[in-house]
Amino acid sequence: MSNVKGKNTGPELLIRKALFAKGFRYKLHDKKLPGKPDLVFPKYNAVIFIHGCFWHGHDCHLFKWPSTRKKFWKNKINRNRDVDARNYNQLKAQGWWILTIWGCAIKGKYKLGVVEVANLAEHWLKHGMRDKVIKGSR
Repeated sequence: MSNVKGKNTGPELLIRKALFAKGFRYKLHDKKLPGKPDLVFPKYNAVIFIHGCFWHGHDCHLFKWPSTRKKFWKNKINRNRDVDARNYNQLKAQGWWILTIWGCAIKGKYKLGVVEVANLAEHWLKHGMRDKVIKGSR
């Protein structure tokens, strides 16, 4: 598990490049904010989290509970969910808009694709929606 990256993952890099190409500028992993969001847009008072479906226990076709060390994995993934919820609530209390992009939106059989996800994120940033989740189409 020490080889698993928490920052600069493949999906994160794809979304970053797509939004940068659309003219958006952002901070990366701001340590001053709860949960160190993947992308921080101070101009819009908005943050984006790009979550892996397995590590954050998303209810989609990409997430399957491991068949070995069941108690360990249940505790680990449920703790990740709890930390995500705590960070989300703290950010909301501070007035941040929050977009969560799930890995299944970018990969897997029900993916929307990077271009569509970037378009949805752009619309979210420009049109003042408070909080949003982008996930695979099913």
